[in-house]
Amino acid sequence: MKGGELDMTKMDVVDAVATHGEMTKTDAARALDVVLDVISSSLAKGEKVTVTGFGTFEVRHRRARTGRNPQNGKPIQIPETKSPAFKAGKGLKDAVR
Repeated sequence: MKGGELDMTKMDVVDAVATHGEMTKTDAARALDVVLDVISSSLAKGEKVTVTGFGTFEVRHRRARTGRNPQNGKPIQIPETKSPAFKAGKGLKDAVR
């Protein structure tokens, strides 16, 4: 993390993986990209991805529903949506505590 920032960027993760994994930054970046691509493509197919001790990535479905327009109060149809979700595993929860 640079300049006192509190958030890690992708490059910060790549740097950490390269250092801890004793590999080049290029190899670390390629490995991270592959992991993220595998997770993304699995979710796109509707599959869950579980990394034991870390957590589970999944797609959550939200049914279509009727809502209200906040400006005029009239009912509106809100379409069905799918969104990626992450549920932390015990190992990750324990590490954060």
